[in-house]
Amino acid sequence: QVQLVESGGGLVQPGESLRLSCVISERSRDTYAMGWFRQAPGKEREFVACISRSSIKTVYEESVKGRFTVSRDNAKATVYLQMNRLKPEDTGVYFCAALPVDQYSDYITRREIEYVYWGQGTHVTVSS
Repeated sequence: QVQLVESGGGLVQPGESLRLSCVISERSRDTYAMGWFRQAPGKEREFVACISRSSIKTVYEESVKGRFTVSRDNAKATVYLQMNRLKPEDTGVYFCAALPVDQYSDYITRREIEYVYWGQGTHVTVSS
């Protein structure tokens, strides 16, 4: 059973930074494409960023481009989301998700429905 555990959320002021982490607890930890999604209060969950198995491909939602960076360390079975210049509209619960891929595949997708495993989420609040 694959488990994803997010951490790093918190309360910050506008303009500040946070780094979210997502630990993948499964033996073949590098055979997943990984995504980050978020759900703001009263809204549906939306795509934020994703990264391929080998890190060669990344995709970002338009509103976070230039501010957020997704990365991964397969040796540590961890995916990161570095969030800089945070805005109040970035507030929400952030989820990481895993999509199993073939051993040499760098397929990625922003489509939520394709991700198989999900973490419980970590709260991010941006407020002055």
